[in-house]
Amino acid sequence: MTLNKQDLEQMVQKWPLLADMKAGHEVTWLNDQKSKQESSHWPITLKDMKEADERLKRFAPFLAHVFPETKAAGGIIESPLIDISGMKAFLEQLHGQTIDGRLLLKADHLLPVAGSVKARGGMYEVLKLAESLAIEHGFLSLTDDYRKLDSPSMREFFSRYSLSVGSTGNLGLSIGMTGAALGFQTTVHMSADAKEWKKNRLRARGVNVVEYADDYSRAVKEGRKLSEQTADSFFVDDEQSKELFTGYSTSALRLEQQFKEQGIQIDEQHPLIVYIPCGVGGAPGGIFAGLKRVFGDHVYGFFAEPIEAPCMLIGLMTGLHDEVSVQDIGLGGRTEADGLAVGRPSSFVGKAVEPHLDGIFTVTDEKLFAYLYTLFTFEGEKLEPSALAGMEGPIRAVKSGWMASALTEQQRAGAVHLVWSTGGSLVPQAEMNAMLERGEKLSGTI
Repeated sequence: MTLNKQDLEQMVQKWPLLADMKAGHEVTWLNDQKSKQESSHWPITLKDMKEADERLKRFAPFLAHVFPETKAAGGIIESPLIDISGMKAFLEQLHGQTIDGRLLLKADHLLPVAGSVKARGGMYEVLKLAESLAIEHGFLSLTDDYRKLDSPSMREFFSRYSLSVGSTGNLGLSIGMTGAALGFQTTVHMSADAKEWKKNRLRARGVNVVEYADDYSRAVKEGRKLSEQTADSFFVDDEQSKELFTGYSTSALRLEQQFKEQGIQIDEQHPLIVYIPCGVGGAPGGIFAGLKRVFGDHVYGFFAEPIEAPCMLIGLMTGLHDEVSVQDIGLGGRTEADGLAVGRPSSFVGKAVEPHLDGIFTVTDEKLFAYLYTLFTFEGEKLEPSALAGMEGPIRAVKSGWMASALTEQQRAGAVHLVWSTGGSLVPQAEMNAMLERGEKLSGTI
């Protein structure tokens, strides 16, 4: 939709928070549409998640074979769960606010191959496609050793098919690296926000990179259109893909096991509160759906977005979902958090999380860099700016009044706060050094 001045004025009257967002202020929105009852309308079931996890295990020998960095873990694509008590103490001192409970980091910036949360969904969708095609044409059975897929004959077979995706960067890396490893003719349509090093990494793997001097929505639109015009072509649709969503959701099964291994209990008196960076919505939506399927009422969730690109917040708050964009309310959508530089949210995800999500908050780019520096200082972890979006989540949950209204004093004391990181381990060292230097300069201003 296109909003005229009168439309916008009426929207601001109905949702006053839009005025603060339009002015570039940080905001915290609490979801007044959250259902009091657990709904079974999620687009995925626990059975879907377990089947996806089994599929990834079948591919583990292949992944360990073609991506040496996964060999130590037996081809399993997973990230560590890290206690960040040093960062917790810093946040408490900075904001003059106690964070009850524990603060942990789900370190998806350390996921192998793609180096970001997108490794989960992106790799899963490509692998499922490859399995389906190979089985359909009689080259593979579910009991085979999947290393047989890495052969000249199989690469020649997969090269008959085109695979494409629109991306701000990290999903493109995930799809591109996996597609190229199998032999697909792979194209990544990248928006203006995508970092140059990500494009170079893809090209070095033989992936065709198409650049646009426009935002994410344009890259997706053009990629989808070209795919529809090409025979034997598959387009990975970050806005609508159930397969991506399912791939992201498997993280909950792995996290459940990590909690058990570390002796961390999640129940009524030990709730899990998760803070996830959000772009178009696929990754955070899939993760949150998986967590709700595994932990039910004991998990709560917040998404985090840049102040210039709060597309999911606008879509959910107004109920307009993908019918409204950040540009409609006067924002530019430009941010250093390239993975979150999205102007229009996924309606598929928005409608799925609407009855469940607890809230969304926005952060400035300056804070992203400052937290990038302080997390490295206190914990030694190197993240890219977008991966720091959720770091202030526990503070926002308290200051917004959500914590006091949603949880009892005993629950707050037993809470497990989980910040989800999204990317950073593959950032070239020179670029990381520049980001750390910028963050150090900004650390005294937040």
